[in-house]
Amino acid sequence: MSKTQENTVAVQFKWSRMIQLCSFQLGSAMGDILVTSIWNRFMISGLGIPAWPVGLLIALRYLLSPLSLWAGHRSDTTKFLGFYRTSYIWFGRGMIVFSFPFLSLSLARLSADQSDIWGWGAAIVCFLLYGTGTLLSGSPFLALVRDSAPKAQQGLAISIAETALIIFFVITGITMSLWLRDGYDLVIFHQMVYFAMIVGGLFWLVGIWGVENNSISPKLRDTMQKTKKEINFRETFNLIWADNRTRRFFIFLSLATLAAWMQDVILEPFGAEVLDRPMAETTRFNSYWQTATVIFLVGVSVWGRKRPPEQQRYVAEWGLAIMGIGMALLAAESFAGGVRLVEIALLVFGAGFGIYTFGGLSLMAVMSSDRNAGAYLGLWTISILIFKGLGNFLGSLLRDIFLGINLSGAAAYGITFAIAAIGLFASVFILHRLDVVGFALDTGRVIDVTETQVVGVEL
Repeated sequence: MSKTQENTVAVQFKWSRMIQLCSFQLGSAMGDILVTSIWNRFMISGLGIPAWPVGLLIALRYLLSPLSLWAGHRSDTTKFLGFYRTSYIWFGRGMIVFSFPFLSLSLARLSADQSDIWGWGAAIVCFLLYGTGTLLSGSPFLALVRDSAPKAQQGLAISIAETALIIFFVITGITMSLWLRDGYDLVIFHQMVYFAMIVGGLFWLVGIWGVENNSISPKLRDTMQKTKKEINFRETFNLIWADNRTRRFFIFLSLATLAAWMQDVILEPFGAEVLDRPMAETTRFNSYWQTATVIFLVGVSVWGRKRPPEQQRYVAEWGLAIMGIGMALLAAESFAGGVRLVEIALLVFGAGFGIYTFGGLSLMAVMSSDRNAGAYLGLWTISILIFKGLGNFLGSLLRDIFLGINLSGAAAYGITFAIAAIGLFASVFILHRLDVVGFALDTGRVIDVTETQVVGVEL
């Protein structure tokens, strides 16, 4: 066996390793539901605090998103405590575990006094730690998932891990809604915080234990680091941004993400304040649309797995249009009141989200040249993270502005949902005018159906 062959020994796809990596996502789902669903509902609807500061705190981690590019590059090039990926992941997730007590402290103090400076200070510390920890560990984790699979199946591995996260969102959301069936209770919230620290932390620990050592060739990794350190990132970025099609795709991706996530922070308060639904029901709102997302994502993946990604633009457009219809139905429910469209609206929105996710991931792969794939994907990741955060904040801010000019709650939420729907439809228009195939040809991509076929899995 030659040195080259020795350095590139194929990693086998193992379902046991994939299940282990997917278990890591259970802790991620628990933390996200606790922070971005339950805490914000307590703050806005339970304590009557304006939505915009809550949305701004939740959006803080997305505004720090350039950290993800830095962390990913560091995990590519620099060992930390003897590992390229594992130590960065555990360090980041440790920060998240340490942030949870501050979340509990903030709610306890603000429940007693909404203007308590120490309560708001605890919330800021929590979200700084939570956001930084998420960003420091997120990119290295996805890189570890990618590293743990053969080259032909790396996309499959990432898709499985991301689908597992959505499934755990659904399971966690339903479980916590049952825990909160009696409504707002500070003692129960404290119990949830301790549970997330212990159980979530355990899954973050064992979910990646031994994966890096057992799935990655050290010699190949050392060769990769030497090559990557020679890349001039500034020149590469300037070259990427000079292409009008790249800029247009960035605008499309940013607008679609912004509009899709405007509902996130205000969805549960909408259920409480306009629909008068109890907390046990509103906590399940996210589970409705995320369940539909999983079902349609899997279904469309099976249907479209043999189609080349260059042909998935229309799939993404249809997904966005369906999402827009779902958001418009939410607006109609808010304006009409009592029609009980919310479950249908969320299922329609989730179905569109699943379809768009498959098409959008395919387009991100196409709109990345082989030579500079990491830089392109880093740019798309930053776009998604920043504009997801801005969407969280904008939805909250618009809701507060409309309430501030003495509109009814129904009108405030309805107009906000309608603006989100318009944004989703506008993103379809932008994507439709993008020359995806031309970009692929110009960057040397071979348009061949065999590139995207799913190969057999070695058990």
